[in-house]
Amino acid sequence: MSTQSEMRTITTAVVKEMKKKGEKITMLTAYDFGTAAVMDEIGVEMILIGDSLGMVVLGYESTLPVTMEDMIHHTKAVTRATKHTMVIADMPFMSYQASTDDAILNAGRFLKEAGAQGVKLEGGSEISEKVRRMTVAGIPVMGHLGLTPQSIHQFGGFKIQGKENKAAKQLKSDAKKLEESGAFSVVLEGIPADLAKEISESLTIPTIGIGAGPHCDGQVLVMHDMLGMYEKFTPKFVKKYANLNSEMKKAFKAYIDEVKSGVFPGPEHSYK
Repeated sequence: MSTQSEMRTITTAVVKEMKKKGEKITMLTAYDFGTAAVMDEIGVEMILIGDSLGMVVLGYESTLPVTMEDMIHHTKAVTRATKHTMVIADMPFMSYQASTDDAILNAGRFLKEAGAQGVKLEGGSEISEKVRRMTVAGIPVMGHLGLTPQSIHQFGGFKIQGKENKAAKQLKSDAKKLEESGAFSVVLEGIPADLAKEISESLTIPTIGIGAGPHCDGQVLVMHDMLGMYEKFTPKFVKKYANLNSEMKKAFKAYIDEVKSGVFPGPEHSYK
């Protein structure tokens, strides 16, 4: 592992250069200071404060109830911890859809108040003018195409996108439009691997995949999923790198048992 002093600071220029060199980009979600500090130390290139916050931290059934204040609060915690990792904040539902002026002002808050280095928003051609205006205003933008969670009611649930020719053609067009509008990268979620490969090869900006196969320029996972913190449901595209759910239960149970039996705290945990 590289030392902190040897680590490069990740910027939009760095991730674009990584694509050119064929160097894969790593991205994970984080929502708090402690987790972000570990990711920064270990060398994760990008942290996303995802609006997945709503489901994995705040307990909502979808991402839709998440507010700007929720996102600003958690983005501040993450940026306090990061020295090298690039921090991208998700723009929550209805923070950019109503008007371009709202979109720019809300996106600007993430940089000005919360210290993020960029924002992510869902959509294709229909948001391209907003992306262009944000970029002109000096706000780095990451696009998000395919299965976009803020549109789950339109999709009728969490379904793979781009399987039919017409939908695939639209996704390719949308990706090109986002690039032309100034987006520095684009997340491809829940689309066939071959389509993701085609899109990735057609763009000069990096693609970050989640459930989009191995051919994207980088990958992103929700931290809670890859750490195995939930038992009920694991999407097909998630690899569990740990099983913290059972480890936490084991630790909590041991704590309960030791407190109940009087073993904890022992002499070594007590002051004289």
